[in-house]
Amino acid sequence: MDIFEKHMNIIKNSDFNFLNPNNFDEQFRISKSKKKILITIDDAFESFYTEAWPYLKENKIPFILFVSTEPVGKRGYMTWEQIKEVESNDFVYIGHHSHTHEYLIDESNEKFVLDIETANKIFLKELGYIPSLFSYPFGEYSKFMRDYISKNFKYAFGQHSGVIDLNKNKFELPRFPINEKYGELKRFKSIINYFPLEYKKILPEEKQLFENTNPPNFKVEFFKEQKNLSNISCYSNEGDIWEKSKTSFANKTLTIEFREPFKPRRGRINCSLNDNGKWRWFGVQFPIKTN
Repeated sequence: MDIFEKHMNIIKNSDFNFLNPNNFDEQFRISKSKKKILITIDDAFESFYTEAWPYLKENKIPFILFVSTEPVGKRGYMTWEQIKEVESNDFVYIGHHSHTHEYLIDESNEKFVLDIETANKIFLKELGYIPSLFSYPFGEYSKFMRDYISKNFKYAFGQHSGVIDLNKNKFELPRFPINEKYGELKRFKSIINYFPLEYKKILPEEKQLFENTNPPNFKVEFFKEQKNLSNISCYSNEGDIWEKSKTSFANKTLTIEFREPFKPRRGRINCSLNDNGKWRWFGVQFPIKTN
């Protein structure tokens, strides 16, 4: 909690305001709006309710609480009464985080759909509505999962790092993870000052990698008016070793030639750009399908 409070104070003392997730749709569509910070919390652990919630409530700090319906009320998790208490505040939004929170990307498409539909029924019963904001368990999704979610929700968040901008896919929104391992104050101060590294398109569209598509044919197409693109630097963890990526650039398109395949559970790429003193960033995550 002491580190968490320091994180919140850093934001309070910055030039940025907190974003109320109840206004997320409106804010997302404003192209020239000033950058805001959105706090999201996954899983609805009991420790969130006992430790962080009193502080967030006292300070009226807005956030999304993404709830998986199956663990609710079990040991270590919040109850529906606690979730409803939190949800009754106008600076809180309850998000959809599946039913089981299993590695759904390893399951069949039918089982994935059933899991989401099961959670929908429980949300309707307990809250009276189905949340329109979704968070993929473990930040992992296939093209099928993303396409299904896009037909049933307004927005969806992954677990790849980056800054949201108007051009980001609404169902592949990035988030910077902050936890015991990645919660250092120096890193936190850096990431809240990052700007989006915008792009027109990322390939492959299918983020789940199979034996015959690993490593992927990875390309990023940028907008023609973007500047300082030659300053891009990328790092990737193929072979389970983080190293600077071998990149090439032509016709506003960045290509990465990977050293070897990514290893399970997931591959990652992070790219940054010094744009006249503004640091821009985007990340990509590839779940690896294992036999």
